[in-house]
Amino acid sequence: MKRNISIIALALVMAMTSILIGQGQQEAAVQPGGKNNSRHVPARTIPAPTTVSPELKKVITLPLRSTMNLVPKTSEEWRSLVASEAQRHKPVLAQLRSLFPVGIQSELKAGVRTYTVTPETIAEENANRILVHLHGGGYVFNSGEAGLGEAILMAYYGKIKVVSVDYRMPPDFPFPAALNDAVVVYNEIIKTYKPSNTGIFGTSAGGGLTAATVLKLLELNIALPGAVGLGTPWADLTRTGDTLFTNEYIDDVLITYEGFLDACAKLYTGSHNMKNPLISPVYGDFTKGFPATILTSGTRDMLLSDTVRMHRKLRQAGVEADLQVFEGMSHAQYILVFTSPESREAFQGIARFFGNHLGK
Repeated sequence: MKRNISIIALALVMAMTSILIGQGQQEAAVQPGGKNNSRHVPARTIPAPTTVSPELKKVITLPLRSTMNLVPKTSEEWRSLVASEAQRHKPVLAQLRSLFPVGIQSELKAGVRTYTVTPETIAEENANRILVHLHGGGYVFNSGEAGLGEAILMAYYGKIKVVSVDYRMPPDFPFPAALNDAVVVYNEIIKTYKPSNTGIFGTSAGGGLTAATVLKLLELNIALPGAVGLGTPWADLTRTGDTLFTNEYIDDVLITYEGFLDACAKLYTGSHNMKNPLISPVYGDFTKGFPATILTSGTRDMLLSDTVRMHRKLRQAGVEADLQVFEGMSHAQYILVFTSPESREAFQGIARFFGNHLGK
C-alpha cells in the first residue's frame, strides 16, 4: 500500500513539474539528434526596454531597415553602394561637427590618406599623446570623411588628437590592404610620438582591424601602443559567436548575418582563411604581449559574443582588459545615437581608460 502511494506521489510530482515547465518551454527544449542540437524557440514579442535613455529608446522602436538583404552582385554595384552611403553620411557628419566642434585636416602619412581630428582644447596631460583610429563599416564602407564619426566623438570627449586612417577596402583592395595601411600609419606616427603615448581604437570592423593590427605589430617586432580600444569588434568572421544567433533580428543595426554581413566578410577575405588571426583576431595568440584594452558592447548587439570572447582571451592571457556593456544597445549605437547619454558615457569611459594607461 505504501509503495502504491509513493508511486502515485511521484506521478503527481512529475505531472506538476510538466505543468510548471509549460508546453512552450518543452517545445523549446534541445531536441536530441536535431540539427546541431539546436534549440527551437517559440515566436515572441520583445518590448523596448524601459531601462534606457529616451534617445536610445526612440531608435529601438523604429522598424528594421528594409534594405538589409539587398546584396550587390558585382564590383560596380559595390562601388555604387559605397558612394551612395558616403553621400548619405554627409548631413550626419555636419551635425556631428556642429554638436562636437573639432578641426579636421586631411593629409597623407606614408602614402596613406588620413584625417587628423583636433579638439578645440587638448587636455594638458594629452599634449604628448595621440590616438590612431580605424573606422568601422564592414571593411567595405565609410571611406573618406564618412568614417570620421567615432574619431570626432573620441577627440571631443577625450580632449586628445586623433588620426583616422582612411584605409583601402574592397572590392578593389581586399585583405590585407587595410591591415597594411594601419601598420604603416602607426609606424609613421611613432616616429613623432612615443609608442607608449599612442593608442589605437576602432569599432566593429575597425575594432577587429585594431586587434589584428596589434597582432601584426607583434609579428613584425614593432613597439606596441600604450593602450587599445575595441568597440564591439568583428573579431570572428566565421559566424561562430552565440549572440550572432540569439540577438538576430533584435539588433537594430546588423539585424542578421545572412545576406549583407556575410557578403562583406567574403568580399574582404577573398581566398584567405577566415580563421586567420589577422582576419579574425579572436583566434590569435595573446600570450606574447598585448596592451591594456577596453572593450565596449551592448545587450542587443549581435557582436556581443565577439566582444566577450575577445575579453576572455585577453584576460586568460593575463592582459588587463575592461568590458563595458550598455543596456538595450544594438551594434555600435554609442556612435550612431551620438546625442544619447549612453554615447557620452561610453566615450568618457574609453577616454578615461586611455588617460590611465597612456604614457605622458
